Amino acid sequence: MSRQDYEACENGWAGSRQDPHMLNIRLYVPAVLFLVTLLLWNGNASAFCGFYVAKADSKLFNKASEVAIARAEDKTVITMANDFKGDVKEFALVVPVPTVLEKAQIHVGDAAVLKHLADYSAPRLVEYFDANPCRLLYPESRSMDMMGKASPSLQREREKALGVTVEAQYTVGEYDILILSAHESAGLETWLTENGYRIPKGASSVLHSYIKQNLKFFVAKVNLGEQAKLGLTHLRPLQIAFESPRFMLPIRLGTVNADGPQELFVYFLTRQGRVETTNYRTVRLPEAQEIPLYVKDRFGDFYRDLFGQQVKREQHRGVFLEYAWDMTWCDPCAADPLSGEELRSLGVFWLEPHGRPGRGPQAQNVFLTRLHVRYDEAHFPEDLLFQETSDRANFQARYILRHPWTGQDDCTAAAAYREQLYGRYEQQAQTLATLTGWNISEIRKAMNFGARPTTDEKKWYQRLWTN
Repeated sequence: MSRQDYEACENGWAGSRQDPHMLNIRLYVPAVLFLVTLLLWNGNASAFCGFYVAKADSKLFNKASEVAIARAEDKTVITMANDFKGDVKEFALVVPVPTVLEKAQIHVGDAAVLKHLADYSAPRLVEYFDANPCRLLYPESRSMDMMGKASPSLQREREKALGVTVEAQYTVGEYDILILSAHESAGLETWLTENGYRIPKGASSVLHSYIKQNLKFFVAKVNLGEQAKLGLTHLRPLQIAFESPRFMLPIRLGTVNADGPQELFVYFLTRQGRVETTNYRTVRLPEAQEIPLYVKDRFGDFYRDLFGQQVKREQHRGVFLEYAWDMTWCDPCAADPLSGEELRSLGVFWLEPHGRPGRGPQAQNVFLTRLHVRYDEAHFPEDLLFQETSDRANFQARYILRHPWTGQDDCTAAAAYREQLYGRYEQQAQTLATLTGWNISEIRKAMNFGARPTTDEKKWYQRLWTN
């Protein structure tokens, strides 16, 4: 942020990057509740100076899953959110992994930290308030006990017949973990089904492709006894750490016999810069658009429809950038930056212990990228492949409410200001219709700005004398 922009923000003005009529004066957060279901499975700084009003989080979308990936060199830590709804006996997670994981490579994380990361990077609504134009200062599971029903020798014989090997098994927190390898997909699918893992029917073709890549399978179920001892009523995120040159995320198991498209939010924590997909198009969402004031009470609907329109425009094949920013700061912030301790808990191993964003140099080496993808089998036949870039330019999906000045002062600037309001309102209506696909007539009706005002300005000589 330049000194001019900084001083402008400090004085409450939008500064040289904003319209000269904009002035920020308050902050508030409306309470919004949403329902959710879960799918298993260095640029120049810009002075925004807007006040944060609301955010659009992942709970806006059905069948939404969240994954955080911390990566540097070939070292990767993946945190997988478990917001499973229903009987935990029915929970099962199957994730292809590049190697056999030791117990120390598996961890149970803190859901609150992942939520903090999601809140911090969420698309946001900000507001500005126009200044008095006459006074402007600026020119501008089931438990694994099920497997005990057969003797160990019979189990091994069955595994051998199916071509499945249990490479390792652990209990980590409330989860029972298996690391499996397999020779062929039909045998693996049969083994998983026989052992109580609910996987999509017809998953063999997807499993086969992972087996051909010599991947192993990280399999998790809930250990009911351990969960009871821990006194937990929810499932915590699972974390895995490994080394692999492949920077990818397997998504295809989630598309097999899926009932409609799936939503995926991926949060990347990297050293160098922004992360993008290499086998699909990475698209920046429209941002910094002015929208009508009434959208403040419908921001969830607005963002959900905006995202749907963007998906259509990219023919359902795009991966969308919602946020990219250095972890040391944000403007405006939808939540406080994560602390050094929180970042390390998500796998940012290159940070020194006790480092805090904004409190030292360590967090300058943590760059956050948030990608959002709506995927199905037809449009996403491949897993997501990624690369880290050197681009550290700031980006956020930010949408603007701009309140008009309503004072009664009378001056030439005020008259000109009032005259241009109608055009501004109409532009906001057109923008909202374009972004969301909403009906323009309904938008104008909801805005209630009426017809263009008639000019009733007195002639120059009429202003000389008053009766």
